Amino acid sequence: MTAVQTSSLESFLQLMGVLVIFIVVLGITYVATRWIASYQKEHSFNQNLKIIETLRITTNKYIQIIEAGEEYLVIAIGKDEVRLLTKLTRDQLKELPSEDPTTGIVPESFKEVLDRLKNHMPKK
Repeated sequence: MTAVQTSSLESFLQLMGVLVIFIVVLGITYVATRWIASYQKEHSFNQNLKIIETLRITTNKYIQIIEAGEEYLVIAIGKDEVRLLTKLTRDQLKELPSEDPTTGIVPESFKEVLDRLKNHMPKK
């Protein structure tokens, strides 16, 4: 009977050891991912170019409004090419999104996301 208890205890200890190793690996992965993200954000931060708005035309074709310095450029992006469509002034834009200047990310409220999801859900 003690042999069965010993093997059960050994199995339990092995399971706990594997769980601890798994948690340590997850922690290291999390820290490494956060470090790489902050490193890339610091080195890719650009103050002169910002994407103001993007409109998807087809799977691989887009129209973007880009702020380059003090000019606004409308460009068409295809699979193998980028073309300048026109230049805009600040007055020609309807509304500029308010964005976090440090990250360049436009904040979006939870209500806006929820409303967008409601619109895509089929009506009963």
